[in-house]
Amino acid sequence: MKLGLHYWNYSTPADPALIAPTLAESVRIAEQAGIASFTVMDHYFQMETGQSVADEPMLEGYTTLGYVAAVSERMTLGLMVTGVMYRHPGLLAKIVTSLDVLSGGRARLGIGASWYEREQYGLGVPVVPVAERFERLEEAIRICLQMWSDDNGPFRGRHYQLAETLCVPEPIGGHPPIMIGGGGEQKTLLLVARYGDACNLFATDQEEVAHKLDVLRAHCAAEDRDYDAITKTVMYSGPVLDKPAAFLADAEAYASLGISEIQVLPDRHPVSYTHQVAERIAPAVAEIG
Repeated sequence: MKLGLHYWNYSTPADPALIAPTLAESVRIAEQAGIASFTVMDHYFQMETGQSVADEPMLEGYTTLGYVAAVSERMTLGLMVTGVMYRHPGLLAKIVTSLDVLSGGRARLGIGASWYEREQYGLGVPVVPVAERFERLEEAIRICLQMWSDDNGPFRGRHYQLAETLCVPEPIGGHPPIMIGGGGEQKTLLLVARYGDACNLFATDQEEVAHKLDVLRAHCAAEDRDYDAITKTVMYSGPVLDKPAAFLADAEAYASLGISEIQVLPDRHPVSYTHQVAERIAPAVAEIG
């Protein structure tokens, strides 16, 4: 089982001048501990939850990952997940390629249907019906795959038209893995079966995740896709440091379902959190087969 760190909050410490050094120190601790992946959110306003409000600090995701690339050497880097409405797909492919080249081949394209309408209305991002978002998501994935192939020709879709799909330099070592986030059974998991190198599900409970994986398996059969070739990952939002035994038991249960990466979210000062995860959690997760 691999461990990922999902850095979702920039509010601690409160001084904006400390955001960069806090991020850098958290990244260094995570990498030294063998944490496999580092992800940030693709939001411009903080999410409105029981623990956060919209006007808390939020950084643009790919700019942040460029900074993280410079202070790390091994971890896979990506957004969890890129909102399809926020960037034209041709530019997105170029952005992810740039991250991949500058990080030495460590980029992962996490992508999904954007949902946070407050920030979209607030910043003038087009808000379209859900069905159209999923149509755009599929076209965006196809565009990225074409730009990462030998086909530099045009792309003609319903929502996007590109005269040429030139992308130089190319990503290092083949195209960045595509991780499609979400558990929607009719559309999202179908796109995983059709295009995804990996999926990302919420670690709600083992029964729910097992059901989602069964749905994915059925889609793979219908698409003539090898289910085992898709990396399965989960985002764990429950307490980790306060209930380590329960977390490790959950991690073992998810591993038994075929999950190979579990991402955790800091719930306190990120340097303190990452340091404690490195000492108390990461070695035990690495032992889970």
